[in-house]
Amino acid sequence: MLKGLGSLGDMAGMMKKAKEMQGKMATLQEEMANLTVTGESGAGLVKATCTMKGEMKALDIDPSIFHPDEKEVVEDLILAAIKDAQLKASDRAQAEMTKLSEEMGLPKDMKLPF
Repeated sequence: MLKGLGSLGDMAGMMKKAKEMQGKMATLQEEMANLTVTGESGAGLVKATCTMKGEMKALDIDPSIFHPDEKEVVEDLILAAIKDAQLKASDRAQAEMTKLSEEMGLPKDMKLPF
C-alpha cells in the first residue's frame, strides 16, 4: 500500500485490517442477537429457544407431561432444555467467531471477545 515507507506502510495495513475486523465483529454481534437455537429434553417434550447470546426467547412444553405428581420431573426437563439451548448458543457463537477469525487470517485458536 504505502511502498517505500517501511514499517509505516505496515502499520497502515494493520490499522486497515483492524478497522475491517471491528466492522465484521459489530455485524456478527447484531446477527448473534437475532439468530436462535433450540435445545430440548425429554425426547422433545420440552423445547427452549434462545438467541446465540443466550437470551431465552421461547419455551414449548408438551401438555402430556403435566401430572401433579410429576412436578419435579417437569421442572428438571425444563431446566435441561434451557441448558441445552444455552450450550448450543454458546457453541454456535464460538463457531461463528472462529470462522470470522479464520477469514481475517488470525490463528484458529485465538479467542475473540463478544
